[in-house]
Amino acid sequence: MRILSGFIFFLCCLSATGQTEPPKPLTVEIGIIEQLGQTIPLDLQFVNETGDTVTLKQLVDKPTVLSFVYYDCPSICGPFQAGISDVISKVDAVLGTDYQVILISFNPLDNPEKAREKKKNYVQQIPENQQYAWHYLTGWQENIKLITDAVGYHFKPTGLDFAHPSALIVLSPQGKITRYLFGIKFLPFDLKMALIEAQKGQARPTINKVLEYCFSYNDTSHSYTLQITRIVATMTIMIALVIFLVLIFKKKKKTAN
Repeated sequence: MRILSGFIFFLCCLSATGQTEPPKPLTVEIGIIEQLGQTIPLDLQFVNETGDTVTLKQLVDKPTVLSFVYYDCPSICGPFQAGISDVISKVDAVLGTDYQVILISFNPLDNPEKAREKKKNYVQQIPENQQYAWHYLTGWQENIKLITDAVGYHFKPTGLDFAHPSALIVLSPQGKITRYLFGIKFLPFDLKMALIEAQKGQARPTINKVLEYCFSYNDTSHSYTLQITRIVATMTIMIALVIFLVLIFKKKKKTAN
């Protein structure tokens, strides 16, 4: 069974790899270069939605979910923030007690008033006594660049808007980067595991692509189930490919003789 399980996982990894793009170069114009295990610059100052100037060190005192948007975004920032709100309302952890969320605008023209209005739109699903722990920050160009560079978050101005990635970056209470969760919607199970790892200061690589290919998440049982049909199809294709290559090899060998 162990051999079979290992073989299946190998197939999943191989198949998932085939479904993704080639590895990103060390520098990208738009995207994320993971900085797992690195510590963010905690002395950076930003302004929160109430207009108070705060440092990241003042905020990051427990497992922290860090994310980036800009408040006039016409595309993915809205669904992304809705995805954060949704997973906060479902995860088996208490916002403000077990973890907190920090959202930073990477547009230096954004201000606390905009931040306050945006926050109102996305905290409705969250208990009122927990809403304080979702911080909406704005800041200066220099500090924005320092924090985005520190976590490997790369965006590009495109006219009046920005082209940018979307991801949650999970930090330990000491500001160490321990996990990246990509996308605009997130599973409560994934976030809970990331928060547990962050509390321990354990940096883990992103394996969501493998999980998504080989497993499906069950909201009722809060667990993953094996995608048998997909795995069998993958094995069939691989076996057929091996047979095809063997036949080609034999034919060439026979011709050579």
